[in-house]
Amino acid sequence: MSAIDTLAGELAKLPGIGRKTALRLTYHLLKQPAGQSKRLADALITLAERVHPCAHCFNLTEEEICSICRDGRRDPAVICAVEEASDIGAIERAGEFRGVYHVLGGRLSPLDGIGPDDLTIPQLEHRVAAGAVREVILATNPSIEGEATALYVQRKLSPYRLTVTRIARGLPVGGDLEYADGVTIAQALSARRAM
Repeated sequence: MSAIDTLAGELAKLPGIGRKTALRLTYHLLKQPAGQSKRLADALITLAERVHPCAHCFNLTEEEICSICRDGRRDPAVICAVEEASDIGAIERAGEFRGVYHVLGGRLSPLDGIGPDDLTIPQLEHRVAAGAVREVILATNPSIEGEATALYVQRKLSPYRLTVTRIARGLPVGGDLEYADGVTIAQALSARRAM
């Protein structure tokens, strides 16, 4: 296999990158000065060597404990459980959450062979068992697997004295009822709150 095919094959494994896009990226890199390709390669190697899960919450970090867990202004008694570390950025951009996180490392998916032991659910339960947590917010995706994961985590945490909540789902700000599907409208109605 040629070097071009090898790189295009590796790029095509990335999410959202098909074979044609991978080839386009490969040819783009070939047009660049060799130094730029070397910097990209070095950045990928550095990423693989330095970035790892936080020892406490499993967020990605270059330190042993991530910056969110180290932040003394955060409320460690409120944990937001997310599927992936990339979900933290979306919540942080909203600027409203001041607790800490727990990255589950995916979602339950029996068809893909992903069970509870493949996620960090036992570590979340251990954090809760330590006794300083008053609320766990389940912020898994609103997919079948995300819902199953949230339900499973809720059941695992039910013996503990804390509140387990689920993020609300429904209509986006600026959305039109006319274009919303029935499931979204049903979820918006069930998650309604007093004004």
